[in-house]
Amino acid sequence: MSIKTFLLPDLGEGLTEAELVRWMVAAGDVVAVDQPIAEVETAKSLVEIPCPFEGVVSTLHGDAGQMMLVDEPFISVNTGGEDATTPAGEEAGRAQSYREEERAGTQVPAEEDAESDEGSGNVLIGYGTSSAQRKTSRRRKPRSGVASAAVQAPAEAVRVINPLVRKLARDNALDITTVQGTGPEGLILRADVEAALSADAVQPETATPAAPMPTPAASASASVAVPVAQTGEADAKTGLPVASSQVLSGVRKTIANAMSTSRREIPEATVWVDVDVTKLLKLRSKIKEADGQAPSVMALVARFAVAGLQRFPELNSRIDVEADGGLRHTLFEGVNLGFAAQTDRGLVVPNVRDAHKLNAKELSAEFARLASVAREGKAGVADLSGSTFTINNYGVFNVDGSAAIINYPEAAILGLGRIVEKPWVVNGKIKVRSICEMTLSFDHRVCDGGTAAGFMRYVADAMTDPKAALASL
Repeated sequence: MSIKTFLLPDLGEGLTEAELVRWMVAAGDVVAVDQPIAEVETAKSLVEIPCPFEGVVSTLHGDAGQMMLVDEPFISVNTGGEDATTPAGEEAGRAQSYREEERAGTQVPAEEDAESDEGSGNVLIGYGTSSAQRKTSRRRKPRSGVASAAVQAPAEAVRVINPLVRKLARDNALDITTVQGTGPEGLILRADVEAALSADAVQPETATPAAPMPTPAASASASVAVPVAQTGEADAKTGLPVASSQVLSGVRKTIANAMSTSRREIPEATVWVDVDVTKLLKLRSKIKEADGQAPSVMALVARFAVAGLQRFPELNSRIDVEADGGLRHTLFEGVNLGFAAQTDRGLVVPNVRDAHKLNAKELSAEFARLASVAREGKAGVADLSGSTFTINNYGVFNVDGSAAIINYPEAAILGLGRIVEKPWVVNGKIKVRSICEMTLSFDHRVCDGGTAAGFMRYVADAMTDPKAALASL
């Protein structure tokens, strides 16, 4: 017989793990190519995993509720025929992918190429299970012999999935191999690196003979592992009862990491302007009267913003850090327009691909469709990644303005506040007008303030006089 082990495939940008929600098959079941075998929940959506093999289920490498790592054994299938694969146990021992090894800073010998499996070619939310894709992932060969344990230890990849964790250690001259990981299967987390750095910082003080004995309060603040108070117990730092305490996970963890990365990596600046949208609202009302429906205000603004990005392309770009520390600035010809959407699972950013090819009505329809599937948790990875510019309509929360955090690695984010009636000077006379505050947070590395202001002025003028703007689009 031939046992083939399917590794959990790449689920998209930045997603390295997923929670196994439920199996749709059991050991002994007959499965076909492309048959859904499990449902997993990533930090962004619920995803059905198709099987790339045909045969009988041999082993399920996880239980419902378990966190599964990308490129780790997911399911083993007896495909029949001659035994041409390694046992599942040996496969699990070397399931570290080349991508993870590269992130950990460990090189894989060029001659160690994995045997290619015949895949189904089925696309899994934009990431296929075809053999062409599998060939790009290389696996380590198992080592044998008495001395293998001693030789293998230094060659084994350090379990660091997040490249930012490795960068933090490198920037602080910390040997990542000395860090004890507390994540699943010894995975090294950012907290582990920070704890190691804190331990190194306090070690010289504790080793000095003349140093006075630390007070209990000082010891608590300098300790690497602070005891976590349970619900109802007193917090060690504040003395207040703890209402709840939990480690961030899922969408909340993804949001936290993304916000931290953006603030840490991007030197952002913010410009804002109050916009008279009275004529825009009147135009929308006329369109609704004539057609029975009209594009949303955000869709109209988005159409102007896309046109503005074509005039100020620096804001529709990305900065990448080269291996030597240099900065590469990439500009895009088209626009993938992201928009912030609040869901029960947290904040997500659905992405309207090729937004520059759509008119206001089409943009409005895509906003509604993507927002709906995102709130249902059914948005695919392709729907939630790949944006080049983002719009955040925080006016729906009845607030005027916000200096939004840029959706990393984009270069800018446009924010819209609520529309309120205010006294406004028009042609020398005070009138009641509908006013909206608009903000733009931008990466100061890609452009100077003049470019950002030019973009804002273009969009604001289009919102103030939409007929003239639409006539030129």
